Amino acid sequence: MPVPLLEYQPSSQNQRVPGYEVPNEDTPWIYRLEDCASADEIQDLIWAAYRQVLSEHQILQFNRQVQLESQLKNRSITVRDFIRGLAKSEVFRRLIVDTNSNYRLVEVCLKRLLGRAPYNKEEEIAWSIKVATLGWGGFVDALVDSEEYQSNFGDTTVPYQRRRFKDRPINLVTPRYGDSWRDKLETERYKWGDINNYMDMARSLNITLVIPKPVQTANIQIPDMTRDNKQGASASINPSATFPVRL
Repeated sequence: MPVPLLEYQPSSQNQRVPGYEVPNEDTPWIYRLEDCASADEIQDLIWAAYRQVLSEHQILQFNRQVQLESQLKNRSITVRDFIRGLAKSEVFRRLIVDTNSNYRLVEVCLKRLLGRAPYNKEEEIAWSIKVATLGWGGFVDALVDSEEYQSNFGDTTVPYQRRRFKDRPINLVTPRYGDSWRDKLETERYKWGDINNYMDMARSLNITLVIPKPVQTANIQIPDMTRDNKQGASASINPSATFPVRL
């Protein structure tokens, strides 16, 4: 029996109140499948989904999900299923899931899939329990199939940041540089002068003991190094040679 989602009190964030801002460059562009009348417009929608789910830092040709793109172009799946597939892809798991804690994953996925930041720490704890009990795939299904997702994006709209009052856009926040990731890098990196480095080096040394062996001089045989044919070496002396004289 799965653990039910813990209750938490939503705080009044920007996306929960009506907005009266004048449209400007911060106003998100909404991509809907029903507005796509050509192949180029569908491709723009696909890249908008990549930017939202994988962020601007990780949109590479290598990370494309060609099968999901083909199904969306043929209308075999909805935009919601396309978002679900991107969040469950091996690329997302390798770049985001494997490099962050559950709390950080909840923060990233609420921003990417629901278009808002977590209300408070209580919501992060509640959803992190879902990650631990349902697994990553079950957590993604719980977000994408939630009433909040359906009421804001439906089946045909790419998720977007619903309100941005300050800070950077959601899809420009690097998911690999949370506090837990930085602490892990700091712990694992080599530090000059750290006593732990010397202890590890001492443990890695393979010391071989040298046992002295007694030697009896009576048993030593010294070979004869004298020459049998002793001939003087020829030398030529120049009587006119001069040598420096020290005064």
